[in-house]
Amino acid sequence: MKMYDKCPSCGQPTEIEVGFYYGTSYVSYGLTVAFSGLSFALWFVTIGFGLEDNRLFWWLGLNALVLLLLQPLFMRISRSMWISWFVNYDPNWKESQPKNVERIVPEQMNNW
Repeated sequence: MKMYDKCPSCGQPTEIEVGFYYGTSYVSYGLTVAFSGLSFALWFVTIGFGLEDNRLFWWLGLNALVLLLLQPLFMRISRSMWISWFVNYDPNWKESQPKNVERIVPEQMNNW
């Protein structure tokens, strides 16, 4: 699924510069580590980890499966967080136009 070039509501460009969303991998990594830490703590409190059985390996397998299923959600959340750190909210967005993006050369956008 491709992102919109501009926000449908306010017209803010979503591609601020070439490679802008590469940083979202760090945000997504942080989200998945936090999720794994939370699931580890919940598993430890509710089920526990025993040395005599394979409960740790069950947690690893289930956690990996849930992370795979939630990856599209983590990707969208990390992109939303990333752009919110670089584009300030304008309370008068209906009256004012978004700033022009000067670092984009449209002819070079898909030359990878």
